[in-house]
Amino acid sequence: MTVLTAVVAALLGLGVGLVADRAARRFPWAPGGADRGGAVPAPVTAAGTALLFALVAVRFGPVWELPAYLLLAGVAVLLALIDLRHHLLPDRVVLPAIAAGAVLLALAGAIEGDGAALARAAIAAVVLFVVFLVLALLAPSGLGMGDVKLAALVGLYLGRLGWNAVVLGAAAGFVVQAVVALALLATRRIGLRGELPFGPAMLLGAALVIGWGTAVLG
Repeated sequence: MTVLTAVVAALLGLGVGLVADRAARRFPWAPGGADRGGAVPAPVTAAGTALLFALVAVRFGPVWELPAYLLLAGVAVLLALIDLRHHLLPDRVVLPAIAAGAVLLALAGAIEGDGAALARAAIAAVVLFVVFLVLALLAPSGLGMGDVKLAALVGLYLGRLGWNAVVLGAAAGFVVQAVVALALLATRRIGLRGELPFGPAMLLGAALVIGWGTAVLG
């Protein structure tokens, strides 16, 4: 059953990847918007999204919360593509994703009778929003309001898994950003004054914890 779920999820991810690539290429969205090119080749985006969806399906299996985490995966691909090219996390994606994720997780919690996990997810979203808001106010050159709102989205999903996942997931984003920055500096792809978008690192850090957090945290 899990294998079948993974295959179906991969096919869904392939389509989502193509849509995300097209949407990212036409950002900022306006009537008659032209293709402005993408940060990643379309076949790579489609294949990567298919693989990501399959991994999410394998991680959770055919459970009620799976649609919520597949939604997060699709949104993460779109946001990463936009942030890599434009250094921007649009409210038109982040805010609806928070609302839709909350609804899907609430439905899963109601069906599974796990109200505690749902409450923890909501609280974690607020906590990470506040923490990142404080960080953005202290260091506005390092974090933007898009990152702050993304923290709420990430906190929602990490909170569903537990407080250890919230802490580790939030920290993982900074670790990923540091590793990427050091690698780019070492290869002279950026200079000391170069700026990197933080959204992709946040999303990758959260993905690592969601995928392997159970093994790490026990």
